[in-house]
Amino acid sequence: MPTASAQVTVTAPLEKVYALAKKIEAFPEFMEDVAEVTIVERSANRQVSRWVGVVREFGRTITWTEEDFWNDEEHSCHFRQIEGDFTEYEGKWLFKAAGNDTVVELEVTYEYRVPLIGPLIQGLLQRKVQQNCQAMLDAIKRQAEQAT
Repeated sequence: MPTASAQVTVTAPLEKVYALAKKIEAFPEFMEDVAEVTIVERSANRQVSRWVGVVREFGRTITWTEEDFWNDEEHSCHFRQIEGDFTEYEGKWLFKAAGNDTVVELEVTYEYRVPLIGPLIQGLLQRKVQQNCQAMLDAIKRQAEQAT
């Protein structure tokens, strides 16, 4: 399965960046490719959310329901699609203190099968997922540093 990954260093404390990333329902406010995130269920370290993503290049939206497992001690999150447009979708966030800064890593493994035209769009989709990973981290960086 294809994998996309990105990393960014944020000039803000670890706890602040982690808390910002954990509040996923606010992502549409500062991420242009995220149209909507609705929390369906939330407990201490687990949440289920519905996502609507915008794929301008394809002129469509992609929707999925995701289950996130947050580990507050390790400052990490593992997530997976439980239903939606992707054939498979899962990944992880890692947050690490680096002095007064925070290093954030995001990795997404996915599969998106579309009969007949699937092979034609796989290269474009790989670039788009990679760009979205980096854009998501850049948006969190801007948001965290703006509030610092």
